[in-house]
Parts: sequence; C-alpha cells; structure tokens
Amino acid sequence: MAALQREPMPDETAAVAVHDLTVAYRDTPVLWDIDIAIPPGTLTAIIGPNGAGKSTMLKAILGLVPVAAGTVEIFGHSDPNQRRLVGYVPQRGSADWNFPTNALDVVTMGTYGQLGWIRRPGRRERERAMHALEQVGMADFADRQISQLSGGQQQRVFLARALVQDAQLYFMDEPFAGVDAQTEKAIVTLLQTLRSQGKTVIVVHHDLESAPEYFDWLVLLNVRVIANGPFDESFTPENLTRTYGGAMNLIRLSSQLAGKDGG
Repeated sequence: MAALQREPMPDETAAVAVHDLTVAYRDTPVLWDIDIAIPPGTLTAIIGPNGAGKSTMLKAILGLVPVAAGTVEIFGHSDPNQRRLVGYVPQRGSADWNFPTNALDVVTMGTYGQLGWIRRPGRRERERAMHALEQVGMADFADRQISQLSGGQQQRVFLARALVQDAQLYFMDEPFAGVDAQTEKAIVTLLQTLRSQGKTVIVVHHDLESAPEYFDWLVLLNVRVIANGPFDESFTPENLTRTYGGAMNLIRLSSQLAGKDGG
C-alpha cells in the first residue's frame, strides 16, 4: 500500500514560506521545486541571473501566475486572504505611464483594497496618499501627470502606492532599476525604515556590489534555490558560482568578501 503524502506543516515563524513550488510555461519549468522560508522583519534580496525566475517567484507567491505544484504561506497561513497583508511594487516598465492621471491619484489607488468595491476614496484616503508621497519625497509632485515624471520619480510614486497600503510584507521587483543615485539612496533609506518598523521587505535585486550593504537575508535563485539564509552566510563565492555558472568572474567579488570578513 502506497504511503500517504503528508501536507507540510505550516511555518508560523516565517513571513513567507514556500513549499515545493513549481511554475512552468509551455511545459518548460521556470521555477522548480522551490523551498524557502523568510523570517519576519528582514530585508531580503532575491538574486540570480536573467531568466532565473525571480519575478515569476514573486508573482507566484502573490497568485498572479498559475503554479504547477506547491504551496505558499503568508505568516503561517495559506489562505489567499493573507495577501491583504502584502504590498507589491512591480517593475516600473509594467505600468502604462501615459495613462492620464496624476501622482496623487496613482497613490490613492493603493487604498482600494481596504475600501472594497463599493466605497470610493475620500478625504481620509487622499490624506494618507499625500503622507505616503511625503515619505518618498514626492509631495510637491502630487498634481503632476505621471507621464511628465522622470523614471526615478515614477518609481517613488510606485513605492508610495505600496506604502499607503500599510502592509506587513512588501514585495518589490527591481525597485532600483533605471533610477539615479539620489533616488536609490532614498529608496534604501525607506526600505531600512520599514524594516525598523518590523515590516518584512523582499526585493528582486541585480547589483552584487551593493547587495551586501543593503540586505540582511538572501535568496540565490536560478530556476532552483541555490541558497536561502542570512546574507553573510549565503553570499559566498561558491554559492554565486553555482548560481551564475563558471563563466562569472568572481575575482573582485572574492576579494571584497575576504576584505569584509577580515575587516
């Protein structure tokens, strides 16, 4: 008699726990047998080469793409309603920035999930949206059409829209892509502030040089999970070689790691 397969026990200690997650497009696995657990109150980087499945993993956790197998738990529960605790910042290129609306209206959209389909945003919601714009340094651009904003300013508006949700868990898909140094610094400060408030922030990131400075937890991904753990333990030349392949030049990175360990 075949043994019964037992459902994985909920991980109530994790902000996000993924068990045996597989996603495939046209029978080609994009993510294969993913198992990760990310503690609450961490600032986590998901790092890997192009085509590794980083954005797909975020979307699968959020229920935005179909999965072939696996389960997702948010704070110990797999109920889809748990996603009300989540704020999401997609890649900036996924938005239609020519849509005729201003920055304040875009941020106010972040309150819709709490209002439901019947109620419309009122003064309280717009005040919250203005406060979120202030947090990202965009209050002076509240009435500006989004098509007239720079790439960095658009990204800040995206962040403000997520902030106004007052989520416990934030997913951000390459928030530093295409922004200037000043905006990147402002975003990092904001993410660190969220962490200090006990929030969990999970970021798809591509810059290996800045990652050790920004993050305290790491998921290395290339279709499969290569490493998942505290940043200092996971960000090693061996794990990076397994993630990116032998063609990657790790000489400078190895010297950086050696200097950090010795410093």
